[in-house]
Amino acid sequence: MKLQRIVPAAAGAALAIAIPVAAHHAFSAEFDADRPLQLRGTVTKMEWINPHAWIHLEVANDDGSSTVWMVEGGTPNTLARRGFTKKSLLPGTEIVVDGYQAKDGSNKANGRDLTFPDGRKLFMGSSGTGAPRDGRDPTESPGR
Repeated sequence: MKLQRIVPAAAGAALAIAIPVAAHHAFSAEFDADRPLQLRGTVTKMEWINPHAWIHLEVANDDGSSTVWMVEGGTPNTLARRGFTKKSLLPGTEIVVDGYQAKDGSNKANGRDLTFPDGRKLFMGSSGTGAPRDGRDPTESPGR
């Protein structure tokens, strides 16, 4: 009788652990290092969710219309250790994001650097997940 209760509980625990692991991905699984881009726009929303924070950015097009982009950042914990808080990027803030477009061509990007209107920069990415090593990652070891 006890075994009948333990097996479903163990299966449920294994599934709960596997889902977050499956949701986390390496840079190269979704983004293209050969498709760098720069987005200039206005923040509409900031999501502090694991395993990656997401910035929703409205970018003006040449024809006067706009396109909403989703920009992936590092984990909320990583961004917080770099001094970034939930109040650092409020809706309406104009920013510039340098990053890499999604392989599928959608309006998703992996953010590398974020520049605020006053010129401050925030390194958003993580070269340890497969993003190109370009020396901008403050945690990147030389020669790695």
